[in-house]
Amino acid sequence: MLFKTVALVFEAIEHESSRLAMTQRLADLLKQATPAEAEIICTMSLGQLHPPYIATELNLSTKNTVKPVARLLDKSEQEVTNAVKKEGDLGLVVAHGQWGHDDELTVHDVYNSLCALEKITGTGSQEEKSNKVFELLHQLDPLSAKYVTRIIIGKLRLGFSDMTIVDALSWMAVGSKAVRGIIEDAFNVCADIGLIAKILKQDGLNTVEQMGIKVGIPIRPAGAERLPTARAIVEKIGHCVAQPKLDGFRLQIHVDKTQATPQVYFYSRHLKDMSFMFPDLTQAFEQLNVKELICEGEAIVYDANADVFLPFQETVKRKRKHDIEQVAAELPLQVFLFDLLYVDGQEYLSKTHAQRRTKLLTLFDSHKKDTIKVIQEQEITTAEQLENYFTSNIAAGLEGLVVKKEDSIYKAGKRNFNWIKLKRQEEGQLDDTIDAVILGYYAGAGKRAGFGIGAFLVGVYNTSLDCFETVAKVGTGLKDNDWIELKKRCDSVGTVNKPKNINCPKELYPDVWTSPEIVCLIRADEITMSPLHTAGKTAENLGFALRFPRFMGYVTDKKPNQATSVAEIKQLYKNQFGK
Repeated sequence: MLFKTVALVFEAIEHESSRLAMTQRLADLLKQATPAEAEIICTMSLGQLHPPYIATELNLSTKNTVKPVARLLDKSEQEVTNAVKKEGDLGLVVAHGQWGHDDELTVHDVYNSLCALEKITGTGSQEEKSNKVFELLHQLDPLSAKYVTRIIIGKLRLGFSDMTIVDALSWMAVGSKAVRGIIEDAFNVCADIGLIAKILKQDGLNTVEQMGIKVGIPIRPAGAERLPTARAIVEKIGHCVAQPKLDGFRLQIHVDKTQATPQVYFYSRHLKDMSFMFPDLTQAFEQLNVKELICEGEAIVYDANADVFLPFQETVKRKRKHDIEQVAAELPLQVFLFDLLYVDGQEYLSKTHAQRRTKLLTLFDSHKKDTIKVIQEQEITTAEQLENYFTSNIAAGLEGLVVKKEDSIYKAGKRNFNWIKLKRQEEGQLDDTIDAVILGYYAGAGKRAGFGIGAFLVGVYNTSLDCFETVAKVGTGLKDNDWIELKKRCDSVGTVNKPKNINCPKELYPDVWTSPEIVCLIRADEITMSPLHTAGKTAENLGFALRFPRFMGYVTDKKPNQATSVAEIKQLYKNQFGK
């Protein structure tokens, strides 16, 4: 397949407002592709060269890419820079160009060229990359070059997530969403949507339905729902168990000792490979008496002298690329395992929580004072018991509890009431913070006029529509330097026009739109009904809004589509009345 065919479909999708039409266009494209091409197209349509657990590292920003584009367009770098400021997108600047080209590059040609570009490192690499970018773009037509440029600088932004691709694969296979559930189940245990597309085309739906766990490919993590009180939780699920909620790195740990050299992988909650950050943990897991293992835990910095866990602000210092060994010695981590997903050829997702924990305890001695422990757990039969255990954990400086049904199986990629968070209450009716996505910002007035930003718009994720809906306009919680930093972050993902995966009323249009990429933490007094905001709004129902929202910081370990969902906002709204 020629890459130009892909570019034409990307262009049609970019100008399409109907989610169903977008899905069907993508499905038609995938139907024409070979299995290997389908794998590449699915990954590329998300702006990546690899699945999420293998980072795409082209290391070329818009600024770095101006030079080869200027050469391509036969313009000065300043002219191209000015055009980018006007258009808001280097890809659009490229699309307006004219040059001689052959239109013969295939999907594989483009993919292989980009992968080769990714491997260029060392002294003089930027100059070599610049030449390679020019050579690649020069062989493409302007429309194809537009999308390749966007992939290079990490700003493809077609306006959909992997869930739309799941729908498209169903449409490709059977002409409807009828087998979406089968494909999503496979995706939940094998978080590589490109690989699933390849297998679906190559081997058929039955093979996809039988896809199992593979060590080294992360499983999409299960999530917890929220309820406001201990009594509400016990009334909801009855007899249960409770585990301390630690404020550290949630990690999915894969151990593979079937090769000559043992491999240990640590994946974040959004499936990024963080293995290189934890040499101390790697050594500990290499010593386990297993051949293959997948488990989940929370890594947190522990001060052995004071016998206390340090706050997340200290733990997050371990998230770095340099001086790793030194910082590991200064800030030693402990991993508290809370679930077992797979061990030595046996999957444990279909086992009950009680069965998974029993096996976990046979693999790890939770009483040793070493790097790896199994998290404590307390059986709960009454609301009073749960309240007392919650209070003792809060007194110990922890976030709260995660309460679990003992007979529940592990629902990969799902958020449900098998797990329920109970967190400390603060002032106001809303007992929890919101992970919101920044959608744009407003020019400042008065003192903030000098910052160029005075408030910003945030939204939450609508999973069924694969879009972001507005929930608050935020103007408090930031100091002067914070506003400057926020504007800088927003401008780095700014767009000239409203992204089509944002549902926003015209009355709330910000002065500057941003691609929905920045996740932040918002505290509010309560959730109210709103005739303006679009979160949960339908023809019959008002939307939801946050009352007195305050900025609390950035959320760096979640993707935008892992932010608080509209369904969660609806549940939190109901929870307010159950206090």
